[in-house]
Amino acid sequence: MSPKLHLQIDPRSGVPVYRQMMDQMKYYVAGGTLRPGDQLPSIRELALALSVNPTTVVKAYTELERDGVIAMKHGRGAFVAADAARLTTEEQVEALRRSAKHLAVEATQMHVPSPKVVRVVREELEALGAEKTEAEFPLKFSVVSGG
Repeated sequence: MSPKLHLQIDPRSGVPVYRQMMDQMKYYVAGGTLRPGDQLPSIRELALALSVNPTTVVKAYTELERDGVIAMKHGRGAFVAADAARLTTEEQVEALRRSAKHLAVEATQMHVPSPKVVRVVREELEALGAEKTEAEFPLKFSVVSGG
């Protein structure tokens, strides 16, 4: 059984959609949620779920294959590569710190108090079911829209 994933695409982020997909897949592999041999959604499935052009998914999968994260098997789909790298605890903390620093800078620029930032992060974690086990994660794809 393939693990359940939550991919979120934000077209307003300034980061290309294919890159957002790549980064999230890499984090799932690096964190151990996606393991070697796990099958990824088909190009068509992922494009439909995320409301993106299939060419965007092809680009993400092609780059992930080039980076050694996934292996494409003609007629069978995309799978996590056997030698895909996992992050150490230190590397996970470093990646989180980069994201946290970005959030902290934005919150400071908007004069948002720290307790509110922490509350929002906690709410987002709860919305994602971060405290749940992998087996309890719902399959969830979302696109953040303008507004």
